[in-house]
Amino acid sequence: MDIIINYGPYLLISGCVFGFFMAWGIGANDVANAMGTSVGARALTLSQAILVACVFEFAGAYLAGGEVTSTIRKGIIDPSLLSDTPELLVFGMLASLLAAGSWLLIASYNGWPVSTTHTIVGAIVGFAAVGISVDAVSWGKVTSIVSSWIVSPLMAGTLSFLIFRTVQHLILNTDNPFENAKKYVPGYIFLVGFIISMVTLLKGLKHVGLELNFTQSLQYSIMIGIAISLLGSVLLRRVQNVDQRRGDVTFDGVERVFAVLMVFTACAMAFAHGSNDVANAVGPLAAIVSVVQSGGEIAAKSVMPWWILLVGGIGIIAGLAMFGYKVIETIGRNITELTPSRGFAAELAAATTVVLASGTGLPISTTHTLVGAVLGVGLARGLSAIDLGVVGRIFVSWIITLPVGAGLSIMFFFTMKGIFS
Repeated sequence: MDIIINYGPYLLISGCVFGFFMAWGIGANDVANAMGTSVGARALTLSQAILVACVFEFAGAYLAGGEVTSTIRKGIIDPSLLSDTPELLVFGMLASLLAAGSWLLIASYNGWPVSTTHTIVGAIVGFAAVGISVDAVSWGKVTSIVSSWIVSPLMAGTLSFLIFRTVQHLILNTDNPFENAKKYVPGYIFLVGFIISMVTLLKGLKHVGLELNFTQSLQYSIMIGIAISLLGSVLLRRVQNVDQRRGDVTFDGVERVFAVLMVFTACAMAFAHGSNDVANAVGPLAAIVSVVQSGGEIAAKSVMPWWILLVGGIGIIAGLAMFGYKVIETIGRNITELTPSRGFAAELAAATTVVLASGTGLPISTTHTLVGAVLGVGLARGLSAIDLGVVGRIFVSWIITLPVGAGLSIMFFFTMKGIFS
């Protein structure tokens, strides 16, 4: 308790700095999961993708990020075992943020797409199990998070496979694909707007004072979906059935229609990613703030201050603007060849999976989700459409991330314990 009282301001400032650093790492590395497919499919240029991501990542983090933070903040560690030594929780969360941010900086510099959820969960489990006690870790919660790393790519892959099959059946493999694209794409746009709106209104706005029941959320979401669909229809009218060169590929009229649709799915995926992955940075920061401001009490429940989500949102867009292009180029062009129609199916499936996970409070890995979605689209065209070597290297980076996050966290934990104790 004395450590918290004597060094509280320093611990709080350190927490804000390390939390921002971690959020910066999320922006630099993980936002590629939201924008990589759009850039790879040439639906958006790199600069356009960064601009879209900055707006919608921040909106998702600030407006809908509050739900998942509770899982990261108090779900992995059993707080009752630390009631007599709250400073250990603070040291551990500081160490976890610094460890995760450091690994994400290294990975982003090298263009490696790694999971920020893997990194922070591994870091928290590492310091808790080695620095405190194996019993301090809520292994049941950890098991459910680990299982989500398997479930989420399977779910996203299945959804993207089915979505792309409907696109093939209704549009691509028909006698008049361009006219059918203009006919059916507004329906897909409605689906994007409805899914994002539904979960945001139902789960994500409690911390800004707006609480709606299911019926109200459903009504508003339908209206928002219709409005976005009408906007999309207006934009689609301007698309002519002529070939247009973008970068090193030529799009026909159908793919140009899907390029318009990908702008909407890119916004949805960026919002979904911000709402889910901001928890990796602000969850541990919220725990630090709660303990320090209460003078050492570890509360079972604590209110999420609005400014913490602000720190997370600003950190994400800063990392994206400064370093995000490296991993975007890796993700967007190497797993499988993407066109706007394929990229749309992958993004919609991934966004749906991530937003549903955010709404239920389950911190899944966006990296796993998007790779699963892209694999699903590739499998819809046959196994030969996938670069298995790239997929293998991505899997290896996932395996490495957990032990690296844990090892760095343990090292930083004992360093801080030595400095302050």
